[in-house]
Amino acid sequence: MQEKKTVDVIIPVSYPDEKLQKILDRLEKQTHPVERIIVINTDESGFPKNLRWPANMEVYHIAPEEFDHGATRDMAARKSTADLMLFMTQDAVPADTHLVEYLAKAFDDPLVAAAYARQLAKKTDSAIERFTRNFNYPAESRVKTQADIQALGIKTYFCSNSCAMYRKSTYEELGGFLPEAIFNEDMVFASTAINAGYSVAYVAEARVIHSHNYTGFQQFQRNFDNGVSHADNQETFHNVETLGEGKRLVFDTARYLIRHHEFGQLFRLVYISGCKVVGYKLGEKYYKLPKKLISFCTMNKKYWQE
Repeated sequence: MQEKKTVDVIIPVSYPDEKLQKILDRLEKQTHPVERIIVINTDESGFPKNLRWPANMEVYHIAPEEFDHGATRDMAARKSTADLMLFMTQDAVPADTHLVEYLAKAFDDPLVAAAYARQLAKKTDSAIERFTRNFNYPAESRVKTQADIQALGIKTYFCSNSCAMYRKSTYEELGGFLPEAIFNEDMVFASTAINAGYSVAYVAEARVIHSHNYTGFQQFQRNFDNGVSHADNQETFHNVETLGEGKRLVFDTARYLIRHHEFGQLFRLVYISGCKVVGYKLGEKYYKLPKKLISFCTMNKKYWQE
């Protein structure tokens, strides 16, 4: 019988709302106990004063200009002393008490470097968002390795730090997250792990409630940052198909909307998809754009501040 692995939870937050309290409450009730909850908060003035802290929670405050998707998470990782580190975002709420247990179970396989959870849409989400969540986070679990690159393309490296667990020893061996990352620090690490002979597990039984109903402009900005990330990490993304999966999502979503008589949503799908493509293409060529235009296009304005 394998010894139970220790788990620390790491949550970067910025002006968190009531969802953070829900996350903390559900983490306390997990069937696999959590050793420590390490919260990295951006801007101390925006941290809720009425938050009920679990006894095992530690909060570290940083200035807004210090936040970085990769460096901030890496700073928290260096504070962890557990076997496994579970990274979450402030809006990803555990769906039940078994989240940590199911993710930790994946690490019984010594080659698993990271494992990520299934993300569920809320009942109030749009039909497009509900389908997108099911498309990206299906009901079947799988373990991804180098052997999957030809068939899955970019999806081989897919991993979401909204709820993803990492083996600390492997994380340190591979150098951790990028010291500067506008986006995709999770996927870049996953690609490093897979290309080093490790695997990434998708654990469908581990579930969080996490979704976005972005406007067209927000999708434009998010995909601009995605394009910047791809441009800056060519060694990760240059040898895998990146746009094919996006096209499949659009066509599959359209068929889903037609099948469910959501004809009004088809126009929104076309609009949202166009925003994504234009944002991504601009992001790929960001180095040719003036700073004012970049500031307009990006969702992460602090990343560009010198």
